[in-house]
Amino acid sequence: MLNIVLVEPEIPNNTGNIGRLCVGTESRLHLIKPYGFEITDKNLKRSGLDYWVHLDWKEYNNVEEWIAQIPDKSRVFLMSSHAAKSIYEVVFQDEDWLVFGKESVGLSEEVLAQFENHLTIPMSKLIRSYNIANSVAFVVGEAKRQIGTK
Repeated sequence: MLNIVLVEPEIPNNTGNIGRLCVGTESRLHLIKPYGFEITDKNLKRSGLDYWVHLDWKEYNNVEEWIAQIPDKSRVFLMSSHAAKSIYEVVFQDEDWLVFGKESVGLSEEVLAQFENHLTIPMSKLIRSYNIANSVAFVVGEAKRQIGTK
């Protein structure tokens, strides 16, 4: 099972879509507060449809609380549009942690500094970044492809 981490998500529709993706890919969703919405927000439920009840998810009050329970920090991969290494240059494993920042600014320098593995999704220079729900789908798809072929 992959671990998908959203650090301070801001948009309920994105989180709902990612939750739905996690149910479909049998991944666990980790949400780190503060959120830019209420977890009961109707848009969150609408985006996640009726799948939210099947979602395996955990929430944390802050980044430190989340980091404290990670068994192997070498298997944590932080996504950043500024990273030099592509998601296609690593070998993903079951139980890996795929970490995404808030929609407006991504991951903070403080969070990035705590882990070695920073990855990017290749994209045209015409855009700054992908939508977070699309980014999660890209990375989970690649990780599941690799894990499924072993």
